[in-house]
Amino acid sequence: MTRRPRVRIPLRKRLLVRLLSASVLIAVCSVAATAWLAVATTTRALREEQGQALADDMDILARLSGYAATHPSWAGVQRTVHDLSARTGRRIALTGADRTPVADSAPRGTSLPPRAAATVDPLRTDTYTERGAQLSGTDPRVVGPYRLTPSERRELDAVAHTRQRCFSRNGLETTLARTPSGRPVLTDADGGAASDYVPEDCADGQLNTPTATEQKALTALQARAGTCLVRAGLDPGMPLYFGAGIPGLSGLSGLSGRDAAPGPAFIKAGDAKAGRVAQTCLEEARRAQLDPYVAPVAELFLGGGNSGAAPRWDMSPANKTKVFGAAGLVLAVTVAVSAVVATRLVRPLRALTEAAQQPPERHARVPVTTRDETGILAEAFNDLAERRERLEAQRKALVSDVAHELRSPLTNIRGWLEVTRDGLVEPDAELLGALHEEALVLQRVIDDLRDLAAADAGALLLHREPVPADELLAQVAAAHRVAADGARVALRTETDGTPWLDADPVRLRQALGNLVTNAVRHTPPDGTVTLSARGEGGEVVLTVADTGTGIADDDLPHVFERFWRAEKSRSRRTGGSGLGLPIVRQLTDAHGGTAEAASTPGAGSVFTLRLPAAPPPVDG
Repeated sequence: MTRRPRVRIPLRKRLLVRLLSASVLIAVCSVAATAWLAVATTTRALREEQGQALADDMDILARLSGYAATHPSWAGVQRTVHDLSARTGRRIALTGADRTPVADSAPRGTSLPPRAAATVDPLRTDTYTERGAQLSGTDPRVVGPYRLTPSERRELDAVAHTRQRCFSRNGLETTLARTPSGRPVLTDADGGAASDYVPEDCADGQLNTPTATEQKALTALQARAGTCLVRAGLDPGMPLYFGAGIPGLSGLSGLSGRDAAPGPAFIKAGDAKAGRVAQTCLEEARRAQLDPYVAPVAELFLGGGNSGAAPRWDMSPANKTKVFGAAGLVLAVTVAVSAVVATRLVRPLRALTEAAQQPPERHARVPVTTRDETGILAEAFNDLAERRERLEAQRKALVSDVAHELRSPLTNIRGWLEVTRDGLVEPDAELLGALHEEALVLQRVIDDLRDLAAADAGALLLHREPVPADELLAQVAAAHRVAADGARVALRTETDGTPWLDADPVRLRQALGNLVTNAVRHTPPDGTVTLSARGEGGEVVLTVADTGTGIADDDLPHVFERFWRAEKSRSRRTGGSGLGLPIVRQLTDAHGGTAEAASTPGAGSVFTLRLPAAPPPVDG
């Protein structure tokens, strides 16, 4: 055999350099990316945290101001405080003007921050109409006596729907909204009031006219403002329009001709000072009117999550030194670990390469030194070499056995034909019968080889049909009854119930027939061969047991190998060709089953076929 030239590949150097290069590149990129991301994301996170904290602070103030605007006292605000604290992660505390505790999310006895974050007073701070900013004025959610009754709401809703339909007929699409007092308002697509332009057929004045509740509150407000105007030396009946600035009444008309500021005639008179005094009186009157409906002024204290701090980490020279030092350390550790791992990885691979380059006839093995993937690869390589060596031996034995099996009948046929041709023997019936028997032997060997070749190629055809196991065993026993009786061997069948198989009956009879032939051949006179069938889970178990000589433990693993005989000196006439049991295994595998053998030397053998069960056919 020509030895292949050994290819010297610098595997250790190539793999080691590639692994180290990849590791270094990954480490450098990872460190650089991590450092950059750490700086960028930390700075961004701090800024976002500041913005989020500020937004949380404004939301807390708006929520508490809304509570104060809709409740005459702080009783019950503790739950709102706890909810806000749980959502924002901040400590929230409310106290009175004299630091008397009202509500606190912290345990009792926890000291307050040194100063209040804000004052909660819905009558002097508007945290509702423009979120994120504290505007001077009254929170629109404070409606007090201007809150509509249910019946007034229903009446105004009907009027609003009528006007909305009227606007729609005139090509104006509006949306119905509701003010805190319960008054419906029509808004346009941009969210603005839809009352700037009112078509003539829609201008009925009903939606813009104050209700009885609103008129009563406005009359009381006029009286309060009049008292203040008298004290200031002004006319208490001066023209005022109460719509602007009154919760829920902005944009109304017909409110007794009164506003939150002096009317146009008064302003034209040029008395701006009197106008400011009148506006002040109106604001004071409005606060006095709404004061009974809101909670007392409270101080808001916030703890934790201080958003006033500047970013605490930047790329200063000291921080740059830390980053590069950490990066260098990570890089050095990565290189060292990669070198150790690469060396350990290359050593067994080099041994595998050297073994693989050996001549095929040497069947070289490699030592298994690890239990990792490389060790598993070495074990697989050794197993492959062992199987290759065994297959090579079997191939040589197969060629020899096939030649021997074909030579014997052919030699007999040739010899008898030559002596007959020379006239030494008369071609009588006995001679022709002997030649016919030799031809049958030759035909059986060829048929066995053909079946094995078809099974190996996956071309073994099966004609499946429902097969009852008891009838299958009875047919096989009947076919071999004469041979068993001639050998003085009892042939019996046993069936537990009536299991069914979906199988090719001809092929199964062939497989069982091979097992019965072997059992009868190796069972002494007065022995017994038993065929049995039983159901076991989703399988049908077929067994052929004999009381013959048995099989040695060392030979048992080889019984299904081709041309294998326990006694190498046996001829085909005494020991068979060694193809019967391999055909049994191939036929069983083709049916999706398994074939097993068990034996006790001197006590007999048991061959078991496990095949998939099938439901009994339904009588049509």
